[in-house]
Parts: sequence; structure tokens; C-alpha cells
Amino acid sequence: MKRVLAALLSATMIFGLAACGSGTESGEAAESTETPTYKIGILTGTVSQGEEEFRAAEKMKEKYGDMIITKTYPDNFMKETETTISNFMSLASDPDVKAIVMCQAVPGASAAIDQAKELRDDLLIIAATPGEDPDMIASKADLVLVADEIGMGQTIIDEAVKMGAKTFIHYSFPRHMSYQMLAARRDLLRQNAEAAGLVFVDATAPDPTGDAGVPGTQQFILEDIPRKVAEFGTETAFFGTNCSMQEPMIKAIIETKALYPQQCCPSPFHGYPGALGIEIPEDKAGDVPFVIEQITAKVGEAGMSGRMATWPVPINMMFVEGGVEYAKAYLDGDFADKVDFDKVSEILSSVGGTVTITPYTNEATGTTFENYLMVLSEYVVF
Repeated sequence: MKRVLAALLSATMIFGLAACGSGTESGEAAESTETPTYKIGILTGTVSQGEEEFRAAEKMKEKYGDMIITKTYPDNFMKETETTISNFMSLASDPDVKAIVMCQAVPGASAAIDQAKELRDDLLIIAATPGEDPDMIASKADLVLVADEIGMGQTIIDEAVKMGAKTFIHYSFPRHMSYQMLAARRDLLRQNAEAAGLVFVDATAPDPTGDAGVPGTQQFILEDIPRKVAEFGTETAFFGTNCSMQEPMIKAIIETKALYPQQCCPSPFHGYPGALGIEIPEDKAGDVPFVIEQITAKVGEAGMSGRMATWPVPINMMFVEGGVEYAKAYLDGDFADKVDFDKVSEILSSVGGTVTITPYTNEATGTTFENYLMVLSEYVVF
């Protein structure tokens, strides 16, 4: 597998690739206001299940206006697959829509893509943070973007060890453990934790798509972390596989003085502001250094310096924004093939920061999927 280290170009969340033209009218230069004739659709979760990608879609809509069409899939997507497919198809059915970015590509994405491709084989479809097996979604979408779950099986443990962890708690539920990549990461976390001398605990939490919903999952996390710390001590690192777990997890970890290497979807914006009561002024929206500075101060006030971390790259925001910019560049004719590794690297590095990108290889079959790109970042410790 080849790896590409993309240089840090900017700490800002949003960047511009829109070209400006100039001409003369009455002897004065005039900036071109011509807009593309195509549209790009974005399908994300709602604020309660995927606020980062939802906000990123809003930002892309604000940036490009009518060129962007946004829709969401339902919170209870496991039981409302037909709604997810229907919302995806409403984008694909618009002849002006030439590309669709879906983040997260929850179960039902592959079926939706199949239907869309039957209708429109010209569509560029980018699936980010998929909830289906890599081999499946890679055979459907043109480009798949995902956090490098396999790489995290090592880096999360390395970070926990640096923090002084003696125990590692992994929270998940059967649905997530049915996902090939998440299960493989759990196994690697166990293997690497034990190799580093850590006690590994595989803990089961309620599924937020179950009967108790998101509130049930969050309440469990708030109540169970103190129990685990009482049992294993404060040198216990926690990790959960679901987005809705992160805010209550941060609150409980601060209260119990435990350890937090990273979130499921690592980003300074994921869980930390809400858990720490950080208000982000409108003029600081998308300002990564500002948010990191605020989190660092709050963590320090709580006596937790050096015990909490994340990636400096808002991963799902990066996928939505980078996916839109990639689609736009493709539709503008900047490159010809739907999968252009160098262009992905260039755009993701411009949106986020220092990232390593690796095509996925199925170790069982030896098949490498050049369109399934796994992204890994460095850490920022508060």
C-alpha cells in the first residue's frame, strides 16, 4: 500500500477553488459572476446524529449557493432505509445534479447508489464514512473516503500509552461490530493494548438507533464511565464507536479525571465544545486554532491537561467540504478520471491539515481498492 503525506497548507476549514475571470466593460475590469450550470447534492445526517457533516453541508451551501442541494437521512436510518434511499434518489433524479456527496454513507447507501446508477451512469458519487463493508461500498461508489480505522488500531493505543493509560475501555454495540472495518479496528485495539501491557475491556452500550434512542445511549455513558473508573482507576482510557456517545463521554471523563485519546470521528469540533460549554462566535465559525485554544484552556481549568486529545482535522467536515471541492474540480474539467489520488491528496490537505492517505487492501483476498481511501492524521493534545 502506498502512503502519501499531504503537506499542511492551511488551518482553516474552508478554502476556495472557484476561478475568477476578468474582462473589460466601459474600459473597467469586471469580475466574472458566471456560475456553473451543474449542481452538487449533499446527503448528511441530522444535527443530532451528525452535526459536523450537517454544518459542513450548510457551509458549502453558503459558499456556492444554488449550486448546492442539501438533504438529510433519518436519525433511525437502520429502520428507515427506504427513506434514506428515497432522499438520495431525489438528488439523483434532478438532471442538473452531476455529483452527490454522502457523509455518512450509512447502511442503504449501496442500494441507493445502485438505483442512482441505473438512472444516471454519469453521476460522480462520493461516499464518506461508510457504514457498509469496504468491498461492498467500494464496488458501488466512485470514491470512498474514510478515517483510517485500521491505522487507528495502533495510533489510539500509542496515544493512550503516552497519556499513562493502564486500562483501555472500548464502547460499542452489535450493529457497529457487524461492520468489517470497525470490528477489525476493535481487534487491533485489543491486540495492541495487550501488547503494550494495558488491560482491554470490551464494553457494550445501547445502540442509539434502538428503542431508547440517542438519549438512552448518552445516559448509559454518563452512568457507566464512573463505574469503570471506580473499578479500574483514573489511568483508564475510553473510546466509543458512535458520535452521540462523545459529548457525554467527555463530560464523564473530565468529572472522573480519566483519559480520552480521541473521538470516533476525531475533530476539535466533535463533542468538545458542547461538553465544555464553549461558545463559538459567528466570526470564529470554522476557526480551528480558535477552538483548539478554547478547548486547551477549559481542559487546563479542569486539571486535565495532557489527558485529552483529538485530531487537528475535523474529519467528517473535511470529507464533506473536500468531497464538494473534488466534485467541483472534476465537473469543471480539472482532471479526467473519477478517481485521481493526487487530486484527493491536494484537496484534503488544503481543507484540513497533515494527513496520510492509504488505499484499502482486503488482507483476506489481497485485493486493493484504489477508490477506497483511508485517511489518518496526527494528534493535538490539550
